[in-house]
Amino acid sequence: MTEQQVPLTDFIEYPPEQMLARATEHLTDIRRRHSIRKFSDRPVARQLIEQCILAAGAAPSGANHQPWHFVAIQSPQVKQQIRTEAEALEQGFYAGRAGEEWLDALKPLGTNANKAYLETAPWLIAVFSKKRGGVEAQDDKTNYYVHESVGLATGFLLQALHHAGLGTLTHTPKPMSFLSKICGRDNDNERPYMLIVTGYPAADATVPVHALKKKSLEQICSFL
Repeated sequence: MTEQQVPLTDFIEYPPEQMLARATEHLTDIRRRHSIRKFSDRPVARQLIEQCILAAGAAPSGANHQPWHFVAIQSPQVKQQIRTEAEALEQGFYAGRAGEEWLDALKPLGTNANKAYLETAPWLIAVFSKKRGGVEAQDDKTNYYVHESVGLATGFLLQALHHAGLGTLTHTPKPMSFLSKICGRDNDNERPYMLIVTGYPAADATVPVHALKKKSLEQICSFL
């Protein structure tokens, strides 16, 4: 394929003081995003979820192959299936399969094997990674930097859902192969990457104090 380029026409440059104000405003907003485990069953329009998934699809990816697939789940029956499978795994996890160090790390968050939110929340979004694909629907090429690319898209999705006004939770039961079967993605090319729970927070939703502790700039960044 011959390389083709088009002019960059949609970049917006802001005055330096406005750039700083925008960055500060964004930091304040993103610090309001918390992982919650109590969701309301209030409906959320499919159109809203569609827009957020399209935002996720705008993430950068290796060779622009976009090696991801999102399954947006609203069906009560499917959500019930996912909860049943996830809780079966989680019971073994909390019974000792995770190991003492991991379980100790989770104690301040107050998590347990009960995953009622998997049925209560109006939407679950299962994220899948793809080993092969390409830009065109019919492509069957090797995908590159799959893990990194899907991680970026998942981050975009979380940001989009928060920006739209929804609460979120990332859920990664191990192993996640049951998601492949339930979501109809049981093939050699795709692997479940993450399950995102989203909807309005319940009236009695809480945030663990431990989760509010974020590292300082000095701890997470070096300037050279």
